[in-house]
Amino acid sequence: MIPRSEETGGGQGRGYVEVEDLRRVFDVSKPWLNRVIERMPRQSLKAVDGVGFTIPRGETFALVGESGSGKSTVARMVVGLLPPSAGEVRIDGVSMTDPRQAAARRRLRARIQMIFQDPYASMNPRWRVGAIVAEPIRAFGLIQGEAAIRARVGELLGLVGLHPADARKYPHEFSGGQRQRVAIARALASQAEFLVGDEPTSALDVSVQAQILNLMRDLQDRFGLTYLFISHNLAVVRHMATRIGVMYLGRLVEVAPKAEIFARPRHPYTRMLLDAVPDLAHIGRARTPVSGEIPNPIDPPPGCTFNPRCPHADARCRSEVPLLRDGVACHAVEEGRLPA
Repeated sequence: MIPRSEETGGGQGRGYVEVEDLRRVFDVSKPWLNRVIERMPRQSLKAVDGVGFTIPRGETFALVGESGSGKSTVARMVVGLLPPSAGEVRIDGVSMTDPRQAAARRRLRARIQMIFQDPYASMNPRWRVGAIVAEPIRAFGLIQGEAAIRARVGELLGLVGLHPADARKYPHEFSGGQRQRVAIARALASQAEFLVGDEPTSALDVSVQAQILNLMRDLQDRFGLTYLFISHNLAVVRHMATRIGVMYLGRLVEVAPKAEIFARPRHPYTRMLLDAVPDLAHIGRARTPVSGEIPNPIDPPPGCTFNPRCPHADARCRSEVPLLRDGVACHAVEEGRLPA
C-alpha cells in the first residue's frame, strides 16, 4: 500500500488524488502472419510498472525522468485517456476504473482537465478562441445563454493575461505562449480542480516558460488547484513542485519532498539527473556525468533496470528488483553502500 496523506480529499486520511500500483502493458508484437513465418513470440512493453503516489488537495506532485520513462503514460491513465492494465486511480474518492462508480465519474469529469505539451495540436484550428474556451462550458452545461457564456469567456481570457477581444481570433494568430494561456483558460472553463500538465512549457522559450509557470502558480494559489506536473526539466520542477517522483523505465525510483530531492538526493539516478544540471553555486564539486542511455523497454535488463548505468551496482542489483522503501528503490541505499 502507498503512504496516506493526512489531507482529506475523498475520505479521511486520503489524498485528493490517489494512485495505487498503476501498470500499463502495450502489445508491440508483429502481425500474426509475420510471427508465424518468422517464428517469433508475442512481445509486450511495460510502459508503467507498479507506480503509486498521492497528491493532497492544493499541492503539486511532479514526475521527472528521461524520455521513455513512462511519465506521460501515467498522466494519461490518471485523467482517464488511457485505461490501465492494472492498478487503481481515485480522485476525490471516486474510482476512475470501477464500473460501479460510472455516474460519480461522469460528475467528476468537469473537475479534471489536461494541459498538453503542444497547445496548437490540442485545438481545432477552424474554431475561434472564444468557441474553444466556451466548449467545456457548453459541454457540461455550466452556464446558460450566449451572452453569459461570452462574458465568462472574456473573464477567463483576462484571467490568463489575454484580452477579451482575443476571443475573435484563431489559434494560428497567437504565439506559443499565448496558445498555452488559451489552453489554461479552456481548462479553467469547466471549473476544474485537478489539472495535469504534460510538459506544458517544454516547447516554449525560457522567458515565456517563466511567465506560464508563474501564471500556473498564481492560479493555484487563487483557486486551490491540485497539479500533476510532468517534466524532464529539473529547474521547472524546482519552481512548481511540492513533492517529486523520479521515474526510470516505468518505475518510481525515488519519491520525496522537493527540498529533500534537491538537497539530499538518495538514488543514483536522481543524483545523475541533478549532476547534469549546470549550477554556478557548485563549481568545483565532483559530479557524476550522465552515462549510457535508457535501455530498450521491450527487453529491459534483469534486476534493477538502472544497473547497467549505475556505478554502485553489484550482483544483487543485477538479479533482484528493488522495492520502493522509505521513498527510494535502491539496494545500495538499503545496504548503506551509497555514500551520503
